[in-house]
Amino acid sequence: MNERTVLFVCLHGAAKSVIAANHCQRLANDAGVAIRATFAGTEPDPEIAPVAAAGLLAEGIDVRDQSTHRVTSAELHQAWRVVSFGCDLQDLAPDVHVERWDDVPAVSASYRAARDAIVARLPRLVEASATSRPGR
Repeated sequence: MNERTVLFVCLHGAAKSVIAANHCQRLANDAGVAIRATFAGTEPDPEIAPVAAAGLLAEGIDVRDQSTHRVTSAELHQAWRVVSFGCDLQDLAPDVHVERWDDVPAVSASYRAARDAIVARLPRLVEASATSRPGR
């Protein structure tokens, strides 16, 4: 089976997108689904948010070796799916469909609330990859 990239994008590329990519990867791995989950930011912070890193580490996901970066048009075009958290990507890729999860609470307000809102949506995304035909 071909691996599909799911790209999660948030403003700073340091919290919501990191949580989403890492939990998506874990879920896909556990389900035996060939997904490569990645994250980026439109205005990336220099490092992953400490609250996100600590929350993930408490769940057994170590992101200390991961780093933030600015999303590129090429990444958006190459992804099988793109999910954004409160940021507009139309200037970079007006022809790419972006699924918006703008209602996820701020990680700085509550890691648990943000994490739960993200994780609740991931099974549908992983299942779509497992059941859809190859290609976009």
